[in-house]
Amino acid sequence: MAKIAEHFHEDGDKIIHVKQHDFNPSLNQAAAMRENGNAHFGDSVCVGVVDQALMGEWAKEAGIAWTDPAMEDVVKRKLMSGEFDKLRVWKGNY
Repeated sequence: MAKIAEHFHEDGDKIIHVKQHDFNPSLNQAAAMRENGNAHFGDSVCVGVVDQALMGEWAKEAGIAWTDPAMEDVVKRKLMSGEFDKLRVWKGNY
């Protein structure tokens, strides 16, 4: 992932911080791992490739902290939904 832009602007008495990210590297990595069959590592399975910035957005949407045990469920729900299917490496259920 690469941050491609960042700027601040004022909205009344608030300062708004806007960041733009390019998630293509994560999408490309997941696609390459799927094509090469690199989902399995011994007894472990790589379910998907999720960037930190995206994980942060998911945590913010759910209203939880990164360290909250519920974050695991948030990531699972997001990856199992069709919306983020391109980030999946392993297509099985877990």
